[in-house]
Amino acid sequence: MSAVPLAERMRPQSLDDYIGQHTILGENSGLRKAIQSGNIPSMIFWGPPGVGKTTLAQIIAQSVKRPFYALSAVNSGVKDIREIIEKVNSGGLFGNANAILFIDEIHRFSKSQQDSLLGAVEKGIITLIGATTENPSFEVISALLSRCQVYTLQHHSKDELIYLMKRAIEKDTILKQKKIDLKETSSLLQISGGDARKLLNALEMVVMQNTGDEIEITNYYFCIHQISQRK
Repeated sequence: MSAVPLAERMRPQSLDDYIGQHTILGENSGLRKAIQSGNIPSMIFWGPPGVGKTTLAQIIAQSVKRPFYALSAVNSGVKDIREIIEKVNSGGLFGNANAILFIDEIHRFSKSQQDSLLGAVEKGIITLIGATTENPSFEVISALLSRCQVYTLQHHSKDELIYLMKRAIEKDTILKQKKIDLKETSSLLQISGGDARKLLNALEMVVMQNTGDEIEITNYYFCIHQISQRK
């Protein structure tokens, strides 16, 4: 079994592979056009866990061919922000200016931490992409919010989640070595709560607990493994 979780192994690498969020990424949407033109604004992705906020930020950086820096607001502070801004600013002559700075859980940053982003965002030294599970209108300071577009990401639909599981079974280097029959899915979908990461990692748990090469996944099968996992 790989040390890298299934959800990470199956992380999309391009917009064509990215599933869901048609409201903000549809063919004629403003965000897709901005990505295609390479002229992207600073933005905040607001949505529940496991809907693709981090993945979308990474895909945007790859699409527009800009340096990508990532921080988590859980374990980063003003010092970390300033170090990245200084690095990007000093590397401007070498094509590093206007890098993308992705901040996960940006709602956890204090006012002073958010303030430290303002100058670099306004001057175009960095393009900020923040991700949050909380309403940015209440958790992001107004000065920073006014410089960002806010995009709301929704839970994945049932059809999208089933597609993600089938794609993993067919394409993942480990799962495709087994013959997996996804006969029933409602238990897996229920435990996922619309969270694609949780869904794929639950699928992997069930598959890897079976030592055989042929696996039939049913609601009963999954429940039994859930019970044994809790013991």
